Amino acid sequence: MQDAHEVVVLRYGHRPGRDDRMTTHVGLTARALGADRVILPDNAGQSAETVRDITDRFGGPFAVELREDQRSVVRNWDGPIAHLTMYGEPVQSVEEDVRGAHADGPLLVVVGGEKVPWELYEHATFNVGVTNQPHSEVAGLAVFLDRLFAGAELDREWADAEQVVVPQAEGKQVVDPADAPGERTVNDPQTDE
Repeated sequence: MQDAHEVVVLRYGHRPGRDDRMTTHVGLTARALGADRVILPDNAGQSAETVRDITDRFGGPFAVELREDQRSVVRNWDGPIAHLTMYGEPVQSVEEDVRGAHADGPLLVVVGGEKVPWELYEHATFNVGVTNQPHSEVAGLAVFLDRLFAGAELDREWADAEQVVVPQAEGKQVVDPADAPGERTVNDPQTDE
């Protein structure tokens, strides 16, 4: 999140047609739960556009990149790498170590989209498993980011939002930030009148 070292989510691999929705949800989850940017494979352009559109409408900051060579992102990363895999060490066992490593520098969080090369397991600082059971990589990313930020990401303020969701017990309400009851966003400063 903005007051700490950068957190970047790398979606490793994308099968067009098969992974479109999942890759989009990786990007949306990264944005909503505190990451600063997401790097998607270059063949995931539609997913990138969707995440950019959501960022434009509901606020940021959040960046989306398309990269051809995902291996080079991992190889050239200057900081700790957390690879999310069901075969990794339990998140509850390593979360303090990951948090400590992130305090010292930017963190790369790798979320696989198809079979990842063994090299990634070897290069990662942490191979992290959420439950060590088969499940959605989006769920794993959400749990991991919540553990990393200890819930602080849930109170984040969003800059330059065009729309704000008004929380309520029933129904749906999305309004202009200026019309949101009790809501403040970074682009809607409170006045002293």
